[in-house]
Amino acid sequence: MTRSDSAPASCPVTDTAAAASGMSRTQTPTGDPAWLATGYHLVRELFTEPNLGRSHPHPETASRMGESAFFGGPVGNFASERADHLRMKSLLQPHFSVRRMREFQPRVEAITARLLDEMQAQGSPADLHTALAVPLPLLVICELLGVPYEDRDSFREWVSAVGNVSDRAKVEWGVAELFEYCRKSVERKRRDPGDDVTSRLCADPELSDQEIATFAMMLLFAGHETSVVHIGVGALMLLGEPALWRRLHENPAQLATATEELLRACEPTDLPRYARTDLELDGVRVAAGDLVLLGLTSANHDPTVFTEPSRVNFDRQEGSHFTFGYGVRYCIGAPLARIELQAAFGQLVSRFPQMRLAVEKETLLMRDEVFTGGLRTLPVCW
Repeated sequence: MTRSDSAPASCPVTDTAAAASGMSRTQTPTGDPAWLATGYHLVRELFTEPNLGRSHPHPETASRMGESAFFGGPVGNFASERADHLRMKSLLQPHFSVRRMREFQPRVEAITARLLDEMQAQGSPADLHTALAVPLPLLVICELLGVPYEDRDSFREWVSAVGNVSDRAKVEWGVAELFEYCRKSVERKRRDPGDDVTSRLCADPELSDQEIATFAMMLLFAGHETSVVHIGVGALMLLGEPALWRRLHENPAQLATATEELLRACEPTDLPRYARTDLELDGVRVAAGDLVLLGLTSANHDPTVFTEPSRVNFDRQEGSHFTFGYGVRYCIGAPLARIELQAAFGQLVSRFPQMRLAVEKETLLMRDEVFTGGLRTLPVCW
């Protein structure tokens, strides 16, 4: 959060071996040419390469991943990208600091408990996706931004449209609707401020309504969409291996390390970067403007760094994953995401020790129309 610098998960890992480290030619889902960077050490190096960025001098001709607003193609102003990014982080990061999020943690725990109370009251079976994975991050980001949760159905629809990978008209509609909603929210906060991020941004005399609305739109999108995905995918990984579920139930002290391992073990989306100049990366010449994909799945499953990388191991001490990015591009929403995930996984295993999948794992459908991916449903019983 903004999680344009972190990676959404698509689905649990398979047993396929991680690709060898290096640069290789590839094609995006749109058929455009790109370079794919694989391997832990190369991906970490490229995260800190100053001549790779999200913007492009000629965005209309740049290679694309799809039509989605934040991951489909170039983002930002080429001439001022670095300064804009640093300014954005300096403005937003204090509102999502580790200290501030720890203070907010009891509220996240309480929201999680209420959602699980409602699910339990409705009885088994239930859809964990609609009962917990979707509403928890949505309630949390609404409260942080001072946005009425009653409007959730509208901006949930807009957020899905913004992330659509193939329908440009739908993406443009979603962006316009979400921005207009945030602009009106800023107007309300100007008149009647509260104790929320939007109101605190409104108190900054250097920020225009348009800037604040843009930040709010990005936070509404990134602040819940990727957590929805990670809660569902992480819960599926636990439910798919009952021994992991039991172990976490019996050893709640492992919750933090288990959450990190589940984040590592997911299959994040490759992160797009554009070469700002001609570069030599890992011995390969990359031309200015070329699209370079940071292969996060290969990095998080590099066998030279992680022993048995396809295995979820709560005792793992090796390395650190790149699911939240790295360096200056590290996701400012990581502290909040960790609190949400730990609340979800911790309360699920403690309250529902016998929970299991209500369908065969192979029958579960993934969302392939949006770049964030994730599950459509997660039927469970207990």
